[in-house]
Amino acid sequence: MKRLYNILAVGIVAVLVLAACTGGGGEAKPETLLDAIKQRGYILVSTDPNYEPQSFLNTDGKRPADTKCPADALTTAEMQGFDVEVAMEVGKGLGVETCFATPDWDLITAGSWADKWDVSIGSMTITTNRQKVLDFSVPYYYAPAVIAVRADAGITSLEDLNGQALCVGSATTYEQWLSGDFEGLGLPESSIYAQPPQVTIVPLPTDQECAQAIAAGRQDFVGYVTSMTVVNANIAAGFPVVQLGSPVYSEELAAAFDKSSSLPTDSLREEVNKIFTAMHSDGRLSQLSIKWFGEDLTQSPK
Repeated sequence: MKRLYNILAVGIVAVLVLAACTGGGGEAKPETLLDAIKQRGYILVSTDPNYEPQSFLNTDGKRPADTKCPADALTTAEMQGFDVEVAMEVGKGLGVETCFATPDWDLITAGSWADKWDVSIGSMTITTNRQKVLDFSVPYYYAPAVIAVRADAGITSLEDLNGQALCVGSATTYEQWLSGDFEGLGLPESSIYAQPPQVTIVPLPTDQECAQAIAAGRQDFVGYVTSMTVVNANIAAGFPVVQLGSPVYSEELAAAFDKSSSLPTDSLREEVNKIFTAMHSDGRLSQLSIKWFGEDLTQSPK
């Protein structure tokens, strides 16, 4: 009888230890964000649904019935674009489904995400200010920043912009460059090609909204600063704008991770770095760039 009691006691202790290790739910409690992602079967990527051709809604896409994505997230069937396909490759590399969150850009760049999404793959430039709250992957592409102006504005040079108003997306590198915040921008001097004109800055939630406002007839600014890829897409879509001169600076775009995440992100960042490095080496990034931008922007301009 005593032996049976001892066996039962040992068994109870073992059950309690197992429950403590698994949190009582039958699965081991994740120790890192990468563990949590693999355990749940999806990665939640923040990106912009209004940033064509990098990322935008697929109006013909239908949500799959068997998706693991949360109800308030978008699936790969509902999004499209360069960043979207890059994020999909990350999901494939991790062996999980890719899902998309679409918070405002200033919330993404501010950090302190409160675990609402796992990573940003949304054409974010690595800057000194952002590195205070975010960690970055290796760059996955490089984009020239340009100024677009209304085609009927009669603007032909940067000097012509002095005293005018330009639109930018709030909390973007375009706003930093235009305001002369080169220290916060943190780009090497070799990546900055021009000094900003003296203008009134008109911020909107995203730089794409600047272009859309001009197309809708808004007259309180003559142009906007954004990626050359966006301007090319705007012109191709028939927006009444032209690119003003050459690029004003070049950006290094990378995935971003929240320093204040409740779970360590280092192993996830390492895996994303491996995936991006492999995509650079085997040409997948180049192919995606040519597909969406019409040119290869995955090679460093330096």
